[in-house]
Amino acid sequence: MPNRPINVLYIDDDATLGRLVQRMLARHSYVVEHVETAEAGLARAAAGELDVVILDHDLGTASGLDVLAALATSEASLPVIYVTASSELSIAVTALKAGAMDYVVKTVGEDFEILLTSALEHAVAKARLTRAREQAERDVRAARDRAIMLLAEVNHRVANSLSLVGSLVRMQANSVEDPGAKAALAETQARITAIGNLHRSLYTSDDVRAVDLAGYLRSLLDEFAQSLGSSGQMPTIRFDAEPVLAKTDKAISIGLIATELVTNALKYAYPTGEGEVRVSLSSTADTATLKVLDDGIGWNGSGTVKGTGLGSKIVRAMAKSLGTELRYDDTGGRGTQAVMELSLAEIAPPPAEAD
Repeated sequence: MPNRPINVLYIDDDATLGRLVQRMLARHSYVVEHVETAEAGLARAAAGELDVVILDHDLGTASGLDVLAALATSEASLPVIYVTASSELSIAVTALKAGAMDYVVKTVGEDFEILLTSALEHAVAKARLTRAREQAERDVRAARDRAIMLLAEVNHRVANSLSLVGSLVRMQANSVEDPGAKAALAETQARITAIGNLHRSLYTSDDVRAVDLAGYLRSLLDEFAQSLGSSGQMPTIRFDAEPVLAKTDKAISIGLIATELVTNALKYAYPTGEGEVRVSLSSTADTATLKVLDDGIGWNGSGTVKGTGLGSKIVRAMAKSLGTELRYDDTGGRGTQAVMELSLAEIAPPPAEAD
């Protein structure tokens, strides 16, 4: 039992029995307030600072069941012990179904005192445990909300920092004259952008565990096209996608692969920087497929594709981390089609847990 007195509200139209119950429960350190009407009982319960209600079935002009129904819908949320002189089981069942925590039959002698005090102890203990659980749940929700807020702030700051780094790399690229160095810096900026856009998607997402892969790739390719356009190249990048959810770390790998494949297509398929690259993301019940297709001169007819440098190493490493491989399909003519099939069991986020 708590150290402080337990405040009990006793609702019964019998004034004599009310005084008797007050004296009886005082011996057990309960502080009992007695009211004789349903209206007075509901008003006192609404006022607060009570621990439990003892409610009599027969209130003269009202039924205890009506009061019980009103208490069940009130904000007080007090445990109720239902008391009646009747031994009919149907009354007990109805009261318990209506929200009473316990039921006691009025009897003559010590039995009533023993049963009532036992029911009070049980009700108070259960109510205290319920409040403790609810408080713990509120604390957990508050901690979760704070963690989500902090994680969003981290992703926001990381995205801003990577954006700044990308801008510095672009400024450096604009200041160099060597075409090779300029191209290398442009590719580096594209890789930084791929990671930065992912973090930008995360701090605007409701679930940081998952990324809308179609939306992420679209924003990535749009920014990539704008970056190339500002450098004097005028590529056309078309993107067609179906909705696919991916784990955060898997999305980064897929974004880097898409960036490298588009960069490779623009570099080797269209040496002048003009042409069209088509990127698509489709899905079936268990597989997502990423394709990058161009109509240029990238395919040389021997089954190999140009480019064996850093970009190729990045693509192989990222594909391995995704549990897949990149393949190049012969288009039967000009152009190159790069295809990567992804297992949804490998990249999809876990099912959301209930709050």
